[in-house]
Amino acid sequence: MSASRSTGTTDALGPDEGPEREPSAVVPGSRLLAALLDGMDAALCAFDAHGTITHWNREAERILGWTAAEAVGRRGFAGWAVRSADADDVEKRLLAVMDAPGRQVHEFALLRKDGGRVLVRTQSSGVRGEDGKPAGVYCAFSEVHTQIDLERSIALSEALFEDASWGVVAVDVDLRPTIVNAYAARALGGGRTTLLGRPLGELIVQGVEDLEGALQHVLAEGPPPAPAELWVTLRTAEGERRRCWRSGFLRLASPLAEEPVPLGVGWLFRDVTAAKLAEQEADRVRFRAAQLHRAARQAAECEDPMEAATTSLDYALAGFADHAVLDVRADLAAGERLVRAAATPSDAPGPCLPVSGGPLPVRYGPGHPALQAVERTGSVRAAAPAGAGAAWAVEHQWPGDSVHALSTVLRSRGRTLGVVTFLRAANRSAFERPDVVYAESVAVRVASAVDLARLTAEPGL
Repeated sequence: MSASRSTGTTDALGPDEGPEREPSAVVPGSRLLAALLDGMDAALCAFDAHGTITHWNREAERILGWTAAEAVGRRGFAGWAVRSADADDVEKRLLAVMDAPGRQVHEFALLRKDGGRVLVRTQSSGVRGEDGKPAGVYCAFSEVHTQIDLERSIALSEALFEDASWGVVAVDVDLRPTIVNAYAARALGGGRTTLLGRPLGELIVQGVEDLEGALQHVLAEGPPPAPAELWVTLRTAEGERRRCWRSGFLRLASPLAEEPVPLGVGWLFRDVTAAKLAEQEADRVRFRAAQLHRAARQAAECEDPMEAATTSLDYALAGFADHAVLDVRADLAAGERLVRAAATPSDAPGPCLPVSGGPLPVRYGPGHPALQAVERTGSVRAAAPAGAGAAWAVEHQWPGDSVHALSTVLRSRGRTLGVVTFLRAANRSAFERPDVVYAESVAVRVASAVDLARLTAEPGL
């Protein structure tokens, strides 16, 4: 179906017949041109030097309703595709392109066949003949709202990959970055070009399995219904950094294929590490405050002051430490000699209980964290050296799996009564400053109970 009535169209592939060509292998130029025009996504029409329409494709027919048979051969748009009042201006602006270099963009209000009006945006360019003289004009046009939608989509894509305040990464089907915006480059610790094509495992030390699993799921099943929070550890020049990214995923498919063909995944994320850490800290503070409250209520029901002390330690251990050791001064006037009054089991989790048979003297060596805490009247943190194994814990007379220690002095009525030591195994992190504050809050309650035990003349205290 040719959309042209032009009789002067030449065959771009050669003559229709010739001694050196198979007739069946030749596509006539007019047919090829018609197929190309009808397959275009944009509407297209062409005018000769006198303003007569020579070409009209299917998209032009779809937009305006006029068929090629009705359009080709007409002089301009006057009287059928444009209002009479606008006809001269439209024709003048279109034909003026013949004498101007490059393309020109205009917007016109055209008439549909059914009488409705449609605003179109045109791109027009002059056509010159073999002699170099103006021979006509071709004009590609589309509905303005369609063009604006396209431009808006392109502008949005450009903005996302340039100025977005969150990370945007396009990942191919091999899970390698193909486009990275500035935010994502900073978050991943590289440049926008140096990150392209590199496996994610080269950038992420821990958590890459979760990220790649999410990307593969999107390729196979589609995007998840809600953003996901992924914790990763990054390898940077300053060392390893642990970050939390709130991530959303979109499957990218080609709009040109008959069936959706995955091109990759669009990964959008924002670093929410600070907010998550603050949230975790708030949860931790609430939990610890609740534990202190429960411990105080439970200790108030204990007739034995030392039972109240160990009850406070039991509540403190939840989510905080693996072991607790309570050492008290045997005689407040006899210096810093300590005796082991209570402890948790060394071989398994369990409650803090008084030492069987009564308090036992402990022979801590010089520089022991418990002795330092008594000397400084404060708290001391300690950790096993790398590769020390159980020897460090045994040397300090603690359970063999202990690698982190926090010793806090017991003070009541202006006197040092002893020290309580909290211990963590290797699967926990080292004690930090917020942990010290919590331990000291527990120590205040334990010291009050120990002091009460002394006042009631408990044996061995």
